Amino acid sequence: MKQIVAGIVAHVDAGKTTLSEAMLYHAGGLRKLGRVDNGDAFLDPDDLEKQRGITIFSHQARLQTENLDLTLLDTPGHVDFASQTEQVFSVLDYAVLVVSATDGIQGYTRTLWRLLADYQVPTVIFVNKMDANGTDRQALLEQLQATFSGGCLPFDHVFAAADRENLAMQDDAVLEQYLDAGDLSDGAIQRMISQRQVFPVYFGAALKLTGVPELMAGLEKWTVAMPTKSEFGAKVFKISHDEKGERLTWLRMTGGELANKAVILGEQKVNQLRVYNGAKFTIQPTVSAGQVCAIPNLTETYSGQGLGQEADGRAPEIQPVLNYTLDPKDNDIHVCLTILRELEDEDPQLHVSWSSHLQEIRVQIMGVVQLEILQQILHDRFNLDVGFGEGSILYKETISQAVEGVGHFEPLRHYSEVHLLIQPAPRGSGIQLAADCSLEVLGKNWQHQVLSNLRAKEHLGVLTGSALTDVKITLISGRASIVHSVGGDFREATWRAVRQGLMMLRERGACELLEPWYRFRLEVGQDQVGRAMTDIQRMAGEFESPVENATTGMTTLTGVAPVAEMQDYSQAVQAYTHGQGALECLIDGYRPCHNADEVIAAQDYAPVSDLDNTPDSVFCAHGAGYPVPWDEVPTMAHVDYVYSATELAALEK
Repeated sequence: MKQIVAGIVAHVDAGKTTLSEAMLYHAGGLRKLGRVDNGDAFLDPDDLEKQRGITIFSHQARLQTENLDLTLLDTPGHVDFASQTEQVFSVLDYAVLVVSATDGIQGYTRTLWRLLADYQVPTVIFVNKMDANGTDRQALLEQLQATFSGGCLPFDHVFAAADRENLAMQDDAVLEQYLDAGDLSDGAIQRMISQRQVFPVYFGAALKLTGVPELMAGLEKWTVAMPTKSEFGAKVFKISHDEKGERLTWLRMTGGELANKAVILGEQKVNQLRVYNGAKFTIQPTVSAGQVCAIPNLTETYSGQGLGQEADGRAPEIQPVLNYTLDPKDNDIHVCLTILRELEDEDPQLHVSWSSHLQEIRVQIMGVVQLEILQQILHDRFNLDVGFGEGSILYKETISQAVEGVGHFEPLRHYSEVHLLIQPAPRGSGIQLAADCSLEVLGKNWQHQVLSNLRAKEHLGVLTGSALTDVKITLISGRASIVHSVGGDFREATWRAVRQGLMMLRERGACELLEPWYRFRLEVGQDQVGRAMTDIQRMAGEFESPVENATTGMTTLTGVAPVAEMQDYSQAVQAYTHGQGALECLIDGYRPCHNADEVIAAQDYAPVSDLDNTPDSVFCAHGAGYPVPWDEVPTMAHVDYVYSATELAALEK
């Protein structure tokens, strides 16, 4: 039987969980069709989900047809939980993207489509709520083709000749075969779907089971099982805790077989293999390639981890942009920290940080809904009543020029010097590391130490102390002592080299502050457009030409604006449109800060005083180590600089 893992993804309220229920019911997996609004949906078993009427956590279900063993992963639909949805994408064979016929393609639906393309997940589209008045099948299909791909083609009927020709036109080689043979094989269609050239579209109403049989038949016929390997391999896509508090590692097997009592991750033993179906599970003696399971009580696993022959996955694209300080109220702050660390284990994007100096806990959040849910989880699961201070923006820093940074660490009986080439990298690329240093200059072990230490720490910029991003750091030279160098020496020299280079760039005005921006869609009455445009300009935003809808009398503005300015704007929209307007905001990445001087002045960050991230070096004379300020390091360095100022300028070109 063909084994497929498919994710159900959608904008909130598109009917994603309802479709999952309908698929399970149609396949005989449920005796009764549950409803999200009744709080009895099979795939929203958590009490919080029942209260809110939304999916907050990803859940697994299994169903079988005559020729298909399908594992369904239902994912959160609210944009605040996008990172939890994204972490599922790496283990999917296919995705079913649900689009609401009444709402059309929403902003977050576009984000999901882009992520599915980035992760190269073949995608089937189900247009839901077609039973609503005024829905237009052809108009919706044209919208899908214009917004997503011309390969979005209807599959919920028997293909006529014209349909097959449209399919063949999505691939030149297939079209040539079609014109020669006059027909199109099922195998050719399956290949085009798996290669994301064709995206089957089905129309229906999940609540009434309309279109669901056709979708199920399509998944059975047009999907192909992904190739597996004989050696053991698996991808971890989620960490959670069950009702007893046991830590669960969720993984997708990509190769080989995993048996109960097997030893993985050094000395950790698999003590149980659970295959979940909703909130219930069965215990299996083995799981094999293609299957999804959960293993209790592993301690060294994390989301995105590769096991066996699988490498670790990529860092998630969806990142939080708001920072909140915990108000512990009457609770022990260290108890709060322990509990938040457990929740960070489940959702690494919380980025829980503890300042021992300020006795303060901070968490990173996508939006207000996630903050409310976090507060409720702390109350319901841990009996912890806490508050959160006013949110602040998560700024980042980058650079606009290349520099050679040097760090030297030579207290008595220690020695290391590191030279790093620090260059601007494309926006959104994060931190890239490389080595371009002869082994004759610096041995392999020391080079490994440098690169490991670069990975081991979040590097901070020198304008506000915000995280450094969009930078490439290359090890280009250095020196060790046969007698005195130890690994810790290179940790010190490496971190100081990064900061020393950044301070030199700050001196040249080549450091840049970044802030998160929203991509927004604002709908207001035609008589309120002037107010809306003035507001957006005041918020340092940009917008495209307004689009009027003669039928509804509403006008739509789309554009971008800083999160710092627009994050509270929805309340104003509701007020001046008397509840008729709508604002939808999605994170659109980081851009240069619109009021950088003001933010830098307010932060009042002193990089030289940040002793955990010092740019200064330590040299040795007369049997004792002594500090050397960062700006004097170039004249004191023991190793010649690799690049001149002219050569650095040439690199940027």
